[in-house]
Amino acid sequence: MNFKDFKKAGHWPTLLASFLYFDFSFMAWVTLGPLIVYIAAELSIPVGERFTMVAIPILAGAILRVPMGVFCDQFGAKITGTVAQVVVIAGIAYAWAFGLHSPLEVELLGVVLGLAGASFAVALPQASKWYPPQYQGIVMGIAGAGNMGTVLDALIIPSLAEKYGWQTALATLLIPLIPTLLFYVVFSKEAPGARSPVTLAKYKAIFADRDSWWFMFFYFITFGGFVGLANSLPLYFTIQYHVSGVTAGLMVAIVVMFGSCFRPVGGYVADRIGGIRTLLALFAIVSVTYLGIAFLGAGPAPASGGTGAVAGWAMLDMPREAWLAVVVFSVGVLCLGMGNGAVFQLIPQRFRGEIGTMTGLVGCFGGIGGFFLAKTLGMSKEMTGNFSIGFLFFSALVAVGWIALFGVKRRWRTTWGAASGARV
Repeated sequence: MNFKDFKKAGHWPTLLASFLYFDFSFMAWVTLGPLIVYIAAELSIPVGERFTMVAIPILAGAILRVPMGVFCDQFGAKITGTVAQVVVIAGIAYAWAFGLHSPLEVELLGVVLGLAGASFAVALPQASKWYPPQYQGIVMGIAGAGNMGTVLDALIIPSLAEKYGWQTALATLLIPLIPTLLFYVVFSKEAPGARSPVTLAKYKAIFADRDSWWFMFFYFITFGGFVGLANSLPLYFTIQYHVSGVTAGLMVAIVVMFGSCFRPVGGYVADRIGGIRTLLALFAIVSVTYLGIAFLGAGPAPASGGTGAVAGWAMLDMPREAWLAVVVFSVGVLCLGMGNGAVFQLIPQRFRGEIGTMTGLVGCFGGIGGFFLAKTLGMSKEMTGNFSIGFLFFSALVAVGWIALFGVKRRWRTTWGAASGARV
């Protein structure tokens, strides 16, 4: 790829603004994951209910992506993103000032944070519409790499919650959110060309197209796996390996860093060799990884509980079982992150004229996948006493995705793929 040509091809301030907007919105979206171990300890929330709570922002973000996509097509991405960000900032400020005093209030905060997750349906189409087909993989990868916010969350939030309390940790989100909103308002622009407002007929046509369902399913696997693990792993590591809240955050930061950093790589590789070939390889690795995780043993508890609000093993003292888990999860999440980029290399080739609507729908199913994963892990733990059944189920689900993608490969390459002007 010629980076000089790439810079001239679109509008880089909008691409940067979209990246920053999605990055810090994503950070807000998944912040309940590392915070729940502290909030739950304060409110004495049972283990199964904790997994449900971390799944609520994911589900809310999934559902809200559809209307956000509609609003982008109807009113423009910039005004939609601005209004949504104002609501998220107001909700976080309220929780900081007045606290959360019941499980219901935690769930309501989760819904507000879900609106931050719906930023996906704003940032990606806004950036995509500025660039031609041959750059879609890298553009969608850069804009979508905003999920790097998960890494910042896992690194910073637990330490702040441990030292200053979870309310102060939550309030620190306002530090990047407010300047980012101002940058987005000043520098981002709508892509040239008339918007295509979403009609009921357009939705009907999209749902009648079987390809749209395949993309929803594939993103259910890739993005659902990434965001579901990002929100669930702080709980999983503290339960399975008896680590402290801060250590769990560091472990999650290592794992999700691979998925976040490699999303643009997934888009770039898909641009070079085709999204289908890329996804087939990634699905195979993810399925095997989930299978391996299902058979990982739990780690021993420390002889002394240690100090702190959520005590347990320190990072440097962790048993080898915990380190092995970090390595295996890192491999799987790296492939899930690349898979996100590869899916969105293909979607603009197939649904160029409906990119806003498709981004909302596909993003919705990706979020539902994350909710489903988190909820399944919680149910597995409650019903069987361990997480194995949950991971075995998702291993089988990814294998089904591989078979389905292999089945549509020839048709896609010989129809819309041949006319797209890009490798599929």
